[in-house]
Amino acid sequence: MSRKKQTLSEFLTARRAAIRPEDAGINDAGPRHVPGLRREEVAVLSGVSVDWYVRLEQGRQVTPSESVLAAVARTLRLDAAEREYLFNLARPTSGTTTADGNAVVRPGIRRMIDGLQNQPAFLLGPRMEVCAGNELAWALLADFPAREPDDRNLLRWIFTEPGVRDLYLDWANVASELVGVLQLEASARPRDPAIAALVGELATASPEFAAWWARPNPQGRTSGTKRFAHPVAGRLTIDWEAFTVPDDSTQTLFVYSAADDSSAEALRLLATWRATERAETADSADMTHQQPADRTTP
Repeated sequence: MSRKKQTLSEFLTARRAAIRPEDAGINDAGPRHVPGLRREEVAVLSGVSVDWYVRLEQGRQVTPSESVLAAVARTLRLDAAEREYLFNLARPTSGTTTADGNAVVRPGIRRMIDGLQNQPAFLLGPRMEVCAGNELAWALLADFPAREPDDRNLLRWIFTEPGVRDLYLDWANVASELVGVLQLEASARPRDPAIAALVGELATASPEFAAWWARPNPQGRTSGTKRFAHPVAGRLTIDWEAFTVPDDSTQTLFVYSAADDSSAEALRLLATWRATERAETADSADMTHQQPADRTTP
């Protein structure tokens, strides 16, 4: 069985086990040897043959239509991200691979991000690569432009960078949800070598990543709240919104806003601190260039 089929099998089994029979309208007082719904019950509730559903869950060769997959999704009460995950895993895999390269960010998107001076904003690619952002985002999170181009990855930073676990007050929730986001992206790009390399790297570097990756829990990117304990600005609470970039569904724009007055003040402090840091760096560079070259007497 291919890894994609194995993942599909594990996902369907786990979701089937999570549905209580009574919630699905099944009144069965007899003993049950499996948690949740039986395969036969999922098949009946979805309007498909038992043999067909068994073949689907076992990862055997079937070609499901979108209407049939939608029926299975309804029976298993999948949310929007889980439904997309199911569709991605059940579709035939394309013979092509996703090329790895630098993301192209439209100038208008860059200008819009830079224009959000009071709100941290940044753009992520499908592999969690940081494609663009503004100064306030770098002040709150990390100075990604100062890192090597192949090390500007949000997920790698969250799992491997010292201090990040202290920055996020709810680090485990943030990290596990982002693993679910990558699971959803990987299901849409099963032959992407960059995603496979990132998963292998993080599974080796982080026991938490390896454990969460082994449990399918696909997540979408819509909105939410994050709490920070920043070493400069102190504690702040951020509400975030995610937007898919028009004409490029592989890029997602994240915009942060202060959830309360104290967090707004913390963001203003961060903006001032970032501007001061950049000015001092620029002054230091100017002094270096202005110093006369050493001259030695022959």
